[in-house]
Amino acid sequence: MTPLVSIIMPCYNAERYIAQSIESVLAQTYTNWELLITDDCSTDRSVKIATKYSLQDDRINLLVPDEHQGIARTRNMSISRAKGRFVAFLDNDDLWKPEKLEKQVDFMLGKGIGFSYTSYELIDIDGVQKNKIIRTQGVIDYKKYLRNTIIGCGTVMIDRDIVGHFSMPVNDTSDDMAAWLSIFRKGFKAYPLEDVLQQYRVTGKSASSNKFKASRDVWKVYRENEKLNLIKSIYNFVCYAFNAVKKRVL
Repeated sequence: MTPLVSIIMPCYNAERYIAQSIESVLAQTYTNWELLITDDCSTDRSVKIATKYSLQDDRINLLVPDEHQGIARTRNMSISRAKGRFVAFLDNDDLWKPEKLEKQVDFMLGKGIGFSYTSYELIDIDGVQKNKIIRTQGVIDYKKYLRNTIIGCGTVMIDRDIVGHFSMPVNDTSDDMAAWLSIFRKGFKAYPLEDVLQQYRVTGKSASSNKFKASRDVWKVYRENEKLNLIKSIYNFVCYAFNAVKKRVL
């Protein structure tokens, strides 16, 4: 029996893309999954579209809270409902390659590891490839990740039998960064699967597209979540900024 994979998908005003994202899950060669969509008070047709899919496939579960939660709490609502041994993440405008889950589960089971991430490529708002691939950067531990937030959230898979319980700290654009650091702090590492298995959509609405806000939240993670002193925070932030520029330019 193959392990169940719980896929965490936050949703907010994604009527243009969410069907494509869900279809990329339905196209997976690995079929033992559940897709947990939590809507965050969308004002467009996102809920209607997601509802249609949930009625067609009982592996898709939609939750629609009454109040705005923010992305971290929205993800946590899905994580709290997750039944799978493995947890993976897919935002409502990104896409997976069909072999993503199969390759990653096999990779992790074969090596007995609790955390993995993959390479990914950038696409534009119309889904056209931007000829830019973000490659994995080897094994990532706590110190390395403070300096280089190379891990794409949509590429992550976590084995809860090994890592145990985790959740997303509340942080506007860096909740995933804070979550990975909390796991690394326990001594776990993220192991790279070099295959390009995700397509990350670059849109004006992406939280990370607001570079100033994203940088501010990274600083907040250093100072508030990780309790780093000023000197260590400055050092890691300079390294983070350099690697962020290099990631986009090279």
